Amino acid sequence: MADMREIYVLNKKVRLLQPAEGFRTSMDSVMLAAACPIKEGETFLDMGCGVGGAGFCVLWRVAGTQLTGVELQDSHVALAEENIGLNKMEGRAEFVCDDIRRYQSAAPFNHVICNPPYLEAGHHSPSPRPEKAVAMGHEEEALSVSDWIDAGFRNLKSKGSLTMIHRADAADRMIRAMGKRFGDIEIIPLWPKAGAPAKRMIIRARKDRKGGAILHPGVILHEKNGKDTKEADLVLREGRAL
Repeated sequence: MADMREIYVLNKKVRLLQPAEGFRTSMDSVMLAAACPIKEGETFLDMGCGVGGAGFCVLWRVAGTQLTGVELQDSHVALAEENIGLNKMEGRAEFVCDDIRRYQSAAPFNHVICNPPYLEAGHHSPSPRPEKAVAMGHEEEALSVSDWIDAGFRNLKSKGSLTMIHRADAADRMIRAMGKRFGDIEIIPLWPKAGAPAKRMIIRARKDRKGGAILHPGVILHEKNGKDTKEADLVLREGRAL
């Protein structure tokens, strides 16, 4: 197995083994987990789950929830399975090595979350390292935003939620891809600092709902001195929901 390292998130509430290089659990993973509107007793799917970072944050935040993670790279799945034991989540999490374009759950989920690669194939120079290229969406067969949304729709219960984090300038493409299949769309901008344009945003929607879109005030992530804001700190360290 490639070099790996151990990290902690949520102020050491979640412990993770992950590759030393390539896509890794980050602030985005924690923000995504905080935005999932899951309740006790419900199930959720993490598409492109990596080593399970976002999923384990959801499991920690809401008791009695059940995670299924789907990941294309078997090395990441192996680490995700190790992370089940590290976080004492036996019986609450399972991981599947599969392509989400093919994946079809026997039972649909209450919620789906995903943190897809921010750059689609054909719009940037790919990484020379195969594992990193796959994780970052650099290979020729990389999924489009529409592919991720289609997979979410296919695996959701009616009225279930799809929560994604992406670049702010992808909002129009994502809403178009959802079409009439999703409604009650919520957009939560993530502002780097007060007064700065949002670089990333969370988008949340419900399958088979018809309600319009809401633009929330969003979260300012950093003070002028670079430290996390109090609001961001409550999410990133204390596990508060968005």
